[in-house]
Amino acid sequence: MKTILNIIWLILCGFWMFLGYLLAGVLLCITIIGIPFGVAAFRIGVYALWPFGYTVIDRRDAGSPSCVGNVLWLVLAGWWLALGHITTGIALCITIIGIPLGIANFKLIPVSLMPFGKEIVSSDQPFATR
Repeated sequence: MKTILNIIWLILCGFWMFLGYLLAGVLLCITIIGIPFGVAAFRIGVYALWPFGYTVIDRRDAGSPSCVGNVLWLVLAGWWLALGHITTGIALCITIIGIPLGIANFKLIPVSLMPFGKEIVSSDQPFATR
């Protein structure tokens, strides 16, 4: 089932959200200081490409640098990407078939706003890395 949902997701909004994350990552990697933010954008972009079958967990070893990084990320790229998820989520929820995809879009909003201190793992083993 997750393969079918991933294919439908890819066609309807996954590829476009991936391109948004890719653009944000390239723009953030222009400076040396922005490289960690660009890497985070690429990481979330791959997750936005195939979200079904994966989940986001909090890393317990993330400290204050991830908090500072999240504040900078929110200002630089986070709110633009979250706005994209909100827009596509509302558009997908118009149809009955698109409701699960819209909900998945809404689940991506927290990680698009604050990606540092989070880890993307398989849904089969969400507690394996803890």
